[in-house]
Amino acid sequence: MPPKPRDKKSQRPETPREPKETTEKVVFINRCAKVVKGGRRFSFSALIVSGDQKGKVGVGFGKANEVSEAIRKATDASKKRMVKIAVQENTIPHMVTGASGGGRVLLRPASPGTGVIAGGGVRAVLEAVGIRDVLAKSLGSSNHANVVNATIDALTQLRPREEVFRLRGKTLRPKAAAIAVEAPAVESVEPANA
Repeated sequence: MPPKPRDKKSQRPETPREPKETTEKVVFINRCAKVVKGGRRFSFSALIVSGDQKGKVGVGFGKANEVSEAIRKATDASKKRMVKIAVQENTIPHMVTGASGGGRVLLRPASPGTGVIAGGGVRAVLEAVGIRDVLAKSLGSSNHANVVNATIDALTQLRPREEVFRLRGKTLRPKAAAIAVEAPAVESVEPANA
C-alpha cells in the first residue's frame, strides 16, 4: 500500500494573499463589575479605531460579557462608520480644533520627518488615517471616547486648498506662475557720488 501524502497544503496551488485593507487599533477596554447575589458578574466594553491608512477612518464601541466579543462588535461598528478625511502629503492641510462632549483636540500640520506627536486615542486615530507628520494636543477631558470622537470631529473639518478656492469661486494658480508673480525683477540703483 503506498504511503498517504501528509501535507495537503503542498498539493494546493499557491495563491498570493491580499493584504488586509483595514487596520484596527484597540484604544481602550473597560471592565465593569455588577454585584449580584452569587458574587460579581463582569462585562467588558471596547473602543476600537479602524482605518485604511489612505484617508478613511472610523470609530466603534462594543459591549459584551467576553473581551473578544466586545472587540468584534466594536470592530464591526467602526467599519460601518468610516469617514473620508482630507490628507495632504502625509500631514493635514491646516490647523483645526475638534470637540466632543468635554474632550477638545487641537491638530496642527507639521513638516516632513516630524512624526505623529500625539498620545493615546489621538495617536491611534491619526495612524489609522495614514497621517505621518502632525502635532496634536488634548485640551479638555481625558475620557478615551470623547478624545477619539473629538479627533474624528477635527479631521472631518479639514478642507483642501482646492475645495476652499472652488467654494469661494476663485481659481488656483499653478505654482510656477505664482512664483513668477511674487518675485518680480528688482533693478539695481547706483548710489550718487557727491
